[in-house]
Amino acid sequence: MERLDDVLGYKDLKIYQNSDYFSFSLDSIILANYSTIRLRDKRIVDFCTGNGVVPIIISRRCNKDIVGVEIQEKIASLATKSIKYNHLEDRISIVCDDVKNFSRNHLNEFDLLLCNPPYFKVQELSTFNKNDEKTIARHELYLNLDELCDCAKKILKDNGNFCLVHRSERLIEIIQILKKYNLEVKRIKFVHETVEKPSFLVYIEAQKCGKPGLIVDKPLIQYELDGKMTAEYDRLQREVIM
Repeated sequence: MERLDDVLGYKDLKIYQNSDYFSFSLDSIILANYSTIRLRDKRIVDFCTGNGVVPIIISRRCNKDIVGVEIQEKIASLATKSIKYNHLEDRISIVCDDVKNFSRNHLNEFDLLLCNPPYFKVQELSTFNKNDEKTIARHELYLNLDELCDCAKKILKDNGNFCLVHRSERLIEIIQILKKYNLEVKRIKFVHETVEKPSFLVYIEAQKCGKPGLIVDKPLIQYELDGKMTAEYDRLQREVIM
């Protein structure tokens, strides 16, 4: 069922979502809020944009040209609808395309690439979700890590940044593949449910043709041991972090 929701509690920002598809979650909120946007960055692209929540939030952080790329036509249509509702057509465009094809046609064009990609390898699964939209969003059916990093190398200008969120358990693999495509990891931030639990999510920034030098940020802890939200996580739920 289609519905119109607030974005991060902002009553003047709305987003269309459908319960049959993937709704935006913590992953997208982290990606949109923690990604480094430099003054010199002119063009931003969001791969696997889904219903467009990342470009919508990014539009609050900067005045840049933003493109969202989504392979699924139904979900791309929702994103386009949200962009029009928020009167952001002059700043955000949604393209329904396979990111591999899009990258081949836009070589060295973008300064910043964002992506909340599918997390799960196909060979690890015994069954798929019967809902095709959710299956494509969750599993590497049309885009795996190697292909994603290849696309990043193609589409980014030299010294362009690639920001992504992924499962912490795949961190070593992610770093190895990034290096394969000359994408130097520059920043990592781990996400934990509580300080006593292992990280389940990781935010990563890499730079095309970047020099070595890694910053490991303080982790994002969602909840105190008494179950209350931490101050940082509470703020992340309520507003765009500038």
